[in-house]
Amino acid sequence: MSVRFEFDPVNKILMTRLEGELTDDLARETDAGMRKHLVEKNPQVHIVDCSSVTKFSMSGEWIRQLARRQPAIQGVSCRRFFVMPNIESFGLARMFQLAGEPHYDSVMIVRSLEEIFTTLSIEPPRFESLEST
Repeated sequence: MSVRFEFDPVNKILMTRLEGELTDDLARETDAGMRKHLVEKNPQVHIVDCSSVTKFSMSGEWIRQLARRQPAIQGVSCRRFFVMPNIESFGLARMFQLAGEPHYDSVMIVRSLEEIFTTLSIEPPRFESLEST
């Protein structure tokens, strides 16, 4: 499993890209990295791209615990998107969204990055690499 954090300074988009098997431990590490970058970069958009996750091995309890935490940045100043290309990942994102109400009820769950760029009416961003794990 690997996690990459990227940032597009022009559109102020933080991208978290996950690859491989996603476990509870990796989700903890990813959450810590995301929170750090959200505070440091103060993006207008945060995308969690799970299109390269090959297996979701996260427990339902851990998903609910993550969802109950306060967001790293508050308010509607940051639009949040999950890229979940298949039914299993979409269901897990919905569980997170419902368990995280009202903090995460505005998260948009989409099937592709292109849907996000269309929604935001922007050209595909140019991301710069931040730290990876």
